[in-house]
Parts: sequence; C-alpha cells; structure tokens
Amino acid sequence: MMRAAWLAQEILTTFADDIGEVALQPGSGGVLEIRLGHELIYSRKETGRFPEAKEIKQLIRDRIDPNRDLGHSDSK
Repeated sequence: MMRAAWLAQEILTTFADDIGEVALQPGSGGVLEIRLGHELIYSRKETGRFPEAKEIKQLIRDRIDPNRDLGHSDSK
C-alpha cells in the first residue's frame, strides 16, 4: 500500500493540472491496476512486477497530452 500511495503522489505531482483525482482502493494479494477513466493502462497481474513511476507517467502522458515533455521521466 505504501508503494501505491507513493506512486499516486508522483502522478498527482506530475499531472496536477490534468488529473482531478487519484483513488486508492485497498485489496489483497498485491493487486495493482492503474486506470485512466475506464481504460486499464497498467496491470501488475499482467506484467508480474510493480511499475516504475517513469513508466506510469509516460503511459498517462501518452493518453492525455502526447506532446508534453516529462523532463527526466521521458524516455530518450
């Protein structure tokens, strides 16, 4: 839960003017799904690993503002 909360904070900090809310829903078994609206953009179950913040920021950016520069979080 702490890593999910940290990731939520990273998303809110990066996309403060673009995202209205980040919701954390407690669960069990290490489930982590990240959705943008109704679209599933990341599933820990599918990848078998916890995502890097950079990776999630890029996935969100690619959907809401593809031309946005993420600075050090951008892949080169």
